[in-house]
Amino acid sequence: MPLDMMSDIPDEALLERFARGDAAAARALTMRLTPQVMAHAYRLLGNHAEAEDVSQEAMLRLWKIAPEWRRGEARITTWLYRVVANLCVDRLRRIQGESLESVPEPQDERKGPAETLQGAERAQALQVALGHLPARQRQAIVLRDLEGLANPEVAEIMETSVEAVESLLARGRRGLVADLAGRREELGFGDA
Repeated sequence: MPLDMMSDIPDEALLERFARGDAAAARALTMRLTPQVMAHAYRLLGNHAEAEDVSQEAMLRLWKIAPEWRRGEARITTWLYRVVANLCVDRLRRIQGESLESVPEPQDERKGPAETLQGAERAQALQVALGHLPARQRQAIVLRDLEGLANPEVAEIMETSVEAVESLLARGRRGLVADLAGRREELGFGDA
């Protein structure tokens, strides 16, 4: 079946097809999930090369568990976010001390140069501020505020309660505000 005809097939059905040997289903699921996985890993790590490695490892793990996948127990994306988060924690422990700020954000060609630079500065400032947060607060902020997941799904991914997620979010947001407070004008928020 051509890839464009697989766009309406749910993730679990594609995974089940892959488990039965359907390579096209694997390609379709890879194209669908890899950008989300990569973005999540980058937001947690702040490094494109490390995020690519984590993304590849997470997808490999998905393919390995495909034959044992139990439909309805968890969403594939929830499972992947948890795997990515765990892999990122492992990577961060291993690379402590290295700079996670060295990779600039890609520029959006649709914006003017000033807006592009300011957007990149804001993204870089946010990434640096996220790097100053404790790992659990950073993970909660990334999942909720950047990935747009609901608190119950964040709690499931982080294997904690919704109340704990809310507490992590509140503390993490306060930390980000404190970290970025002195840079409001520099980042173009002087009048906000």
